[in-house]
Amino acid sequence: MSLLREKDRQHLIKEFAALKNPVKLVIFTQEFECDYCRETRQIAEEVAELSNLITVEVHDFVADKALADKYGVDKIPATVLVRGGGEEKDYGIRYYGIPSGYEFTSLIHDILMIGTGETGLSAQTKAWVAELKSPLHLQVFVTPTCPYCPPAVLLAHKLAMESDLIRADMVEASEFPHLSMKYNVMGVPRTVINEDWHVEGAVPEAMLIAQLQDALK
Repeated sequence: MSLLREKDRQHLIKEFAALKNPVKLVIFTQEFECDYCRETRQIAEEVAELSNLITVEVHDFVADKALADKYGVDKIPATVLVRGGGEEKDYGIRYYGIPSGYEFTSLIHDILMIGTGETGLSAQTKAWVAELKSPLHLQVFVTPTCPYCPPAVLLAHKLAMESDLIRADMVEASEFPHLSMKYNVMGVPRTVINEDWHVEGAVPEAMLIAQLQDALK
């Protein structure tokens, strides 16, 4: 049974007409599939059917451990978005947990972002990111029913696309309760910066950059 309605399929086909670069979705699952692994794979495969510039690779988290390690994937289900084709580029954009509900829109926006090559960040933000000297790891905790979460995820992923020093993860809070407990996630979105700094809510671009600057001091 298809997860996408025909109306949504037709809308996405039109949206994906803007793609210029190939986009690859690398899915990590396992033989005895985890909660939502099957649905995560199905979402990726149904989306890929809508454009010849979108492809999917499915890998076993255990059997393909070397590849998982290469991408830094340490939990499943995981979705890694990269620019495909002969010039494959890993931007550090990750989804841990199913990209469903409101987070499906994040997945689509990320595909369009990679496929068009433009983040839409301000010139000031791009200039700051270009001067980064220290790595940043952003973990954005979300739930599929949170309407405020996609902007936080997308902003983190935009920053990751702009710099090889930034890795940005969407983490579905209910699928990884041990991480939610570790980072004291009481509400979403909550963005954890380099383990020991956090931002509550979906904050504007300039405000997040200010927080990142403080975290790196």
